[in-house]
Amino acid sequence: MDPITLPRESVPREAGFRLRGAQVTRLETFVDAAFAFALTLLVIAGDNLPDSFAELREALRRIPVFVLCFVLMAMIWSAHNRWSRRYGLEDAWSTVLSLGLVLAVLVYVYPLRMVVASGLYVMTGGFVPADLVVDPENITYDLQTAFIIYGLGFGVMAVILLLLNRHALNRADDLGLDELERIETRGEIGIQALLAGAAGLSIAISGVLLVFEGARYGPLVAGLPMYVYMGLGLVIPFHVARVERAKRQLTAGG
Repeated sequence: MDPITLPRESVPREAGFRLRGAQVTRLETFVDAAFAFALTLLVIAGDNLPDSFAELREALRRIPVFVLCFVLMAMIWSAHNRWSRRYGLEDAWSTVLSLGLVLAVLVYVYPLRMVVASGLYVMTGGFVPADLVVDPENITYDLQTAFIIYGLGFGVMAVILLLLNRHALNRADDLGLDELERIETRGEIGIQALLAGAAGLSIAISGVLLVFEGARYGPLVAGLPMYVYMGLGLVIPFHVARVERAKRQLTAGG
């Protein structure tokens, strides 16, 4: 049954949001399978299982890379899963965007692992093994290149999630979204916009540092593209607080 036509009283709720996509669709199953496959490419042992304790210790040093990549992938999957549960859309545009997200994830998974490993290699002084060779004589150039690659993939996936939620908001009348659900949807769009904006700003800073040889200004300036993402830890909670305040005001007014 089309989740859009379900009676309101028959739709389960989660945190006040009616879950129109309670039934798993073929599209969602395919997206879930693609994410599961991508995670298998992030195994800590690399391409081969260790056959000695020395190789096992080397593999275990990659755990931080796996954990960070897993968290990032889980964050993206969770955002799409939340969108699927809330709106239950499986029209042409939803399918195109969801398949685009799958393509971005599968293309991005290896660069993500390599960039994260290289970044952790630099930050841990070589304790975490790098999948890419880092040139000590040109470390800032390599680092900025890594930031740009990371930002491109991260930004593309954030934009796709933004467009999915924007599409749901455009179909608000068809879906029967109430005002609280519309506020929540706008809040999700805002979060993805902040993530995409952070990626764009980070890429721009890396580009400037490459042009003006940021290595001359020391590691603090060279790390500016990374600090942009760290700043999200302050900006996103502020945004979420604004959304929650708007929801409380609507409830109080009603």
